[in-house]
Amino acid sequence: MSQSAARYHIVHETSYSYETPVSLSRQLLHLTPRDCSWQRCLAHQISVKPEVTAARERNDCFGNPVRELAIEFPHRSLCVRAESTIDVLPHLPALAGITHADRALSAGPSPTWETVREALAYGSRPVLLDASRFQFESPYVRVKHEFASYARPSFTPGRPVFDAVQALMRRIYDEFDFDPEATTVATPVLKVLAEKRGVCQDFAHLMLSCLRSQGLAARYVSGYLLTQPPPGQPRMVGADASHAWVSVFCPELDGGRWVDFDPTNNLLPDTQHITLAWGRDFADVSPLRGIILGGDAHELDVAVTVTPVVETRGEAAFLP
Repeated sequence: MSQSAARYHIVHETSYSYETPVSLSRQLLHLTPRDCSWQRCLAHQISVKPEVTAARERNDCFGNPVRELAIEFPHRSLCVRAESTIDVLPHLPALAGITHADRALSAGPSPTWETVREALAYGSRPVLLDASRFQFESPYVRVKHEFASYARPSFTPGRPVFDAVQALMRRIYDEFDFDPEATTVATPVLKVLAEKRGVCQDFAHLMLSCLRSQGLAARYVSGYLLTQPPPGQPRMVGADASHAWVSVFCPELDGGRWVDFDPTNNLLPDTQHITLAWGRDFADVSPLRGIILGGDAHELDVAVTVTPVVETRGEAAFLP
């Protein structure tokens, strides 16, 4: 059986202008979309100006494709352009035969969140190493009682895990304001909780902090949103930039299943979300991160464009 896939052309451009020459630059790029069961990268290229001295490709510890660059001569600017063509299949979980986004997780056969927490606890059998590394604190995610307290009204006793997670997502969407001026990448997640303002990265880190404080395994997903939605559908917050959402693990469902949640837009990601990479938090999957010698002050400009190409017919699941 085949399903209709959405095809996108994505351009992600990053430009640095330096006040003084940079004599040495080494950069780590998470700009190559990963292939997974619902997504296939059909074409991809990265161009860099000035021309790099050395480059290599590899996968990081989370399985994300990364590219390392070195520029070993003086330069006053750095421009990186990543261009991709991606097919994305519908992949909302069809629990109990329910596929509508608003109901996909509310009445499914997922176990209670307490059962999931116990299955992920240290000493449980089998040990779920791949998921358990997403249970703990990381550079931008904290496991603290403040986040457990905020999450508690959603995680009532005996509630199905995905129903509880969806309720938490909805509360973040309702109670927090999207404000690009309120935070920077260095803003502590406790401050985001206190001031209830931020951007998609902040809301993802907040939701991860709440989920991990409840003993659940949840990872940070970076990617893109459709810039111009189909006719009649609202334009989602976070388009025209890289986007972020979360993915939650349930070991008791289909041998283990990750399900995505977008707290910025209060929805379950499907064909309008393109996955780039995942990790513990933003620090693991920053699109462009590196070190330089020189440069002094700099100006940064980032532009992302996601354009539908054509709807295609694809297999129900792409090979990873």
